[in-house]
Amino acid sequence: MRKGKADKVSAYDFPSQAEGKAIPYGAYDIARNRTVVNVGVTHETAEFAVESIRRWWRMDGRRYYRGAQRLLICADTGGGNGSRQRAWKVHLQGLSDETGLPITVCHYPPGTSKWNKIEHRLFSFISLNWKGKPLINFETVVNLIGGTRTKAGLKVKAILDTNPYETGVELSQKEMDRLLIQHHKTHPDWNYTLSPHPFGWPLSVSNCTAYCFNSTLVLRKWRKISSCIKIILPSEHGIRNAYVVAHENHEIAVDLDVSRH
Repeated sequence: MRKGKADKVSAYDFPSQAEGKAIPYGAYDIARNRTVVNVGVTHETAEFAVESIRRWWRMDGRRYYRGAQRLLICADTGGGNGSRQRAWKVHLQGLSDETGLPITVCHYPPGTSKWNKIEHRLFSFISLNWKGKPLINFETVVNLIGGTRTKAGLKVKAILDTNPYETGVELSQKEMDRLLIQHHKTHPDWNYTLSPHPFGWPLSVSNCTAYCFNSTLVLRKWRKISSCIKIILPSEHGIRNAYVVAHENHEIAVDLDVSRH
C-alpha cells in the first residue's frame, strides 16, 4: 500500500468469508510492564486461558521470578477464566502441580472488567497500533500485537497458538475432588488459592497410584513387586527414562532421567 492510499476492504465482515478467527489472551506483568499475548485460533476456553498463562510463565515469568514462591492472578469474572468455570480451576490445578507454585486467583466483580489494568495498559494500545490496518491473516495479527509499544516502556511478545480447544468438555466429580483449593473469607467465589499436590503431578502407572516430585517418582499402593514396571510418562515433562532404585512397604522410588524445559 502506498503512503496516503488506504487498502480496499469490504463494508461488512462475515465469518464465512474469513480465513479464521484470532483470539488474543494476554498475561500482563504489572511490575515489569511486560506482556505475553497468546493468539488462539479455535475457541476461548478455560484450557486456552491456562495455556496462555503457562506460556507467559515459560517465556517470561520463570526467567524474571526464579525465586517466586507463589503466583497471583487478577482475572475477569467471565470468559474462559470465569469464576464459575470448573475447567478453569481444574487446568489451573495442573499448572500449579507443574510449577510447584500455589496460585491465588482474585476475580474482578461482574461488570468491572475495565478495572483490570490489562485493559488500559495493553489492549487499548493494541487497538491504537492496528487502527486502520486490515487484519488479513494470522501473521498480521501477531506482528501488530507484538509491535505494540508505549512511552511508559510496554513490551509485548505475541505468539500464535494453533492448538485445538474444544468447547463443552464435561468434567467428572473425581477431577473436581482432586482440587487442592482454599476459598478466602472475603468473597470466596471470587478469591481462592490452588496449591500443588504434595507429590506434584500424577502419572498413569500400571497397578498403582503414582506421583512425581522433582526427579523422583513415587509409586504407592504397590501390591506386587515386579521386575517389569509399566510407566506412562507425559512427554511434555521431558522425561526420557525411569529406573527403579528402591522399594519398601509397598512403595517404590524411581529415579527419572529428566530433561527440564
